[in-house]
Amino acid sequence: MFRHDIIIVGGGLAGLRAALSAASADVAVISRVHSLRSHSIAAQGGINAVLSENDRWEDHAFDTIKGSDYLADQDAVEVLCREAPARLVEMENWGTLFSRTEAGKIAQRPFGGAGFPRAAYAQDRTGHHLLHTLYEQALKNGIKFYDEWLITRLVVDKGRCCGVVGYNIANGEVIGFQAKAVIFATGGYGRIYRHSTNSIINTGFGCAVAYRAGAPLEDMEFVQFHPTTLYGTNILITEGARGEGGYLVNKDGERFMKRYSPHLVDLAPRDIVARAIKTEINEGRGFEGGYVNLELMHLGGGKIKERLPGIRQIAIDFANIDPIFKPIPVQPGQHYSMGGIASNRNCETAISGFFACGECSCISVHGANRLGGNSLLETIVFGKIAGENAQVYANSNVFLEKEMIEKAVVEETNRISFLLERNKGEEFFNIRDELKNILDENVGIFRNEFDLAIALDKIRELQKRYRNVYVRNKGVIFNQELVNVIELEGMLDVAETICLGAKARTESRGSHFRFDHTQRDDAGWLKHTIITFMPQEPRIDFKPVSITMFQPQKREY
Repeated sequence: MFRHDIIIVGGGLAGLRAALSAASADVAVISRVHSLRSHSIAAQGGINAVLSENDRWEDHAFDTIKGSDYLADQDAVEVLCREAPARLVEMENWGTLFSRTEAGKIAQRPFGGAGFPRAAYAQDRTGHHLLHTLYEQALKNGIKFYDEWLITRLVVDKGRCCGVVGYNIANGEVIGFQAKAVIFATGGYGRIYRHSTNSIINTGFGCAVAYRAGAPLEDMEFVQFHPTTLYGTNILITEGARGEGGYLVNKDGERFMKRYSPHLVDLAPRDIVARAIKTEINEGRGFEGGYVNLELMHLGGGKIKERLPGIRQIAIDFANIDPIFKPIPVQPGQHYSMGGIASNRNCETAISGFFACGECSCISVHGANRLGGNSLLETIVFGKIAGENAQVYANSNVFLEKEMIEKAVVEETNRISFLLERNKGEEFFNIRDELKNILDENVGIFRNEFDLAIALDKIRELQKRYRNVYVRNKGVIFNQELVNVIELEGMLDVAETICLGAKARTESRGSHFRFDHTQRDDAGWLKHTIITFMPQEPRIDFKPVSITMFQPQKREY
């Protein structure tokens, strides 16, 4: 058994920033992959912060709250926007190579739904630069890393977290980790959908582990679909491409966003742009196969090479298209999880000693729709807060008895052994692929009661089929099939909560758009959905939205 004061699960931006905040304690980071392979590295376009004397944090907050369709908790948004400049300067001082203006200041570009160009960027590889910076700082501070581990159990004793159980992917060992405090920074759940920009490790398993341990999930129905993913592969094409002046056209050559967002046009919030593209395709104005074009040619080769070199390389490598000369074919794809582990602005959850930050959490700074540039910001703002609060908690508490962890290790060992010993049954990839198809077809950009009911029934049938799943590979060294099988159970849990929330919410708000309830309903639905795991069937509760600065109003762009 390993023992640390604070254990952080997840080696991306949120987890690393939390580790640095708690570095004076005995802290360890446990990661599914090496930190520099975490999904944070894929973030491209920018990170929001008020850096100009002509901008205000209140304006950043208003844009965020309006973009959220007024479902964001405004006290948490205030923390996000007030803290943003200091966190960005901190990253610069630690070594992040931000792009610069001719005057030598950090360059900022426009992003969708923003009233001011406040997205600081490092070309179109912003996440890459931020992640390398934090990893360097973690090494400098002597942070202990456990790479290639899958955490399969959050151990809770009488409402208090006392550690985790991990499966060592490299050698097949199941080992307990005792801790005074645990932070989850495990990322999103995009890979439960077929068309997603997410890394294959983004299965939502962290959310599922916390959910099974008694931590409720919040606002899971709000799934963001990025408007521009590369047609055929769904690799992300950053919003920064439109921030630099790129625009969308349909097969008739029309800049169709003028009809959907007369004022912001191509830089409307993501939910609006994604629905617009999907509508163009559905109504026959997309290109054959189901896509529209993103045109950058008018920007000129020099600007594309300077500001968007990564996007150009992606288009060349994966579509055989040079955007200097030809448009990029794009289509919407699942991109981000607004919902997650219910957490407050201190990153505390319903379980004492258990904290959450980053995409796996729902502190609700994004509400029903996240603005581009706010996800990277959330990781470093609330990663810092999670680490600080976990350290305070650890300093004022002692280790619980290790018997609960030892018992959990035995149970997890037996569960994994049972999977390996079974020699026939259901093959996991059939269930996984059916799940992805169900979500794409029934729980996508447009929804309705009939499709959601079908999806929920089918997912529950898949949950029953999962009980007979087996693993063909009986080895213990890097058995990725076994890892996939273990994660699949969590994927099914997460999918069920998305469907439950979407079916219950009889309105359209942000990323959740229902054809049978097309209007936002503040009287009935200005509230968060809270889903708690129960042995027979999940329980749905609700809690009010924190409104401190801006009263809900009509959302016009």
